[in-house]
Amino acid sequence: MSDIITLAHGSGGKLTHDLIRDIFIKHFSNDILTRAEDSAVLDVEAGRLAFTTDSFVITPVFFKGGDIGKLAVCGTVNDLAASGARPLYLGCGFIIEEAFPIRQLEEIAASMAETAAGCGVKIVAGDTKVVQRGAADKIFINTSGIGIIPEGINISASNAKPGDSVIITGTIGDHGCSILLEREMLGIKADIKSDCAALSGLTGSVLPLYPRLHVMRDPTRGGVAAALNEIASQSGVCIRLYENALPVREDVMGVCGLLGMEPLYMANEGKMLIIAPADISRGILDRLKKHEHGKDSAIIGEVLEAPSKRVLMTTLAGGDRIIEMPSGDQLPRIC
Repeated sequence: MSDIITLAHGSGGKLTHDLIRDIFIKHFSNDILTRAEDSAVLDVEAGRLAFTTDSFVITPVFFKGGDIGKLAVCGTVNDLAASGARPLYLGCGFIIEEAFPIRQLEEIAASMAETAAGCGVKIVAGDTKVVQRGAADKIFINTSGIGIIPEGINISASNAKPGDSVIITGTIGDHGCSILLEREMLGIKADIKSDCAALSGLTGSVLPLYPRLHVMRDPTRGGVAAALNEIASQSGVCIRLYENALPVREDVMGVCGLLGMEPLYMANEGKMLIIAPADISRGILDRLKKHEHGKDSAIIGEVLEAPSKRVLMTTLAGGDRIIEMPSGDQLPRIC
């Protein structure tokens, strides 16, 4: 096999088949994928299905705490987990730029396989396209995912109710800050790495004990601010945050302060927002803290009736600040 991707790898001929066999089948192999049919035929339990699709275009492709392959699996698994589903199957499509190193492609495939196996998910379908040099930025990955929603679970961004508590499962802004430092070469020394992680195990440890929780949302692009504004709008409520309760790493806060950026708007790839009735929020928090991905969980706010469709924050100085939906992108190509 060549050391780099060539246009012939996307031709559908021998090099395409060799690439699929020697990288994707090698790492993703399972009884469904190796049938090599035009569609994966899946056996699923009776009940409600959750289905999601996403695309990943991050720069750099390899970063502290992960790579585009790990990110693609985690992002898709977390979208399913946010609906209360148990993720089962993923499909993935690769758009690869001519001259991309095959060694790096194999590293990405191995990372995807390891991440999927770690959360009990099978990659059962895929596709590969190769485009001319300069027509893409190294590699793009599109994913789709399917999961089963257990009976009795009803999670939606429209379910937040006045009196609910707002929980975040860990520190805010780690992924966005990490990518910013690696990409922009700002000369700032900080030991920050992406929080990229699959959260189905975390949510799966909470839901059986607390099926009454109302909302889960992973705050990726646009960060916590965008996710909470979406929830406030869809539920017709006000969400109030407390600045002194926000878990933000000191080095992330320092970098954001230097650059005039706001951690609430930074992307996260391993955190979940949970909104639940106040009477069970402390129990949820205790459960989260027992999981490796929830040790820094915190109750950061509450849901109010008015002003509707607003996110407010009580600042350290005691005043109120409106947390707007972001109108632009602090850092594009983040996931």
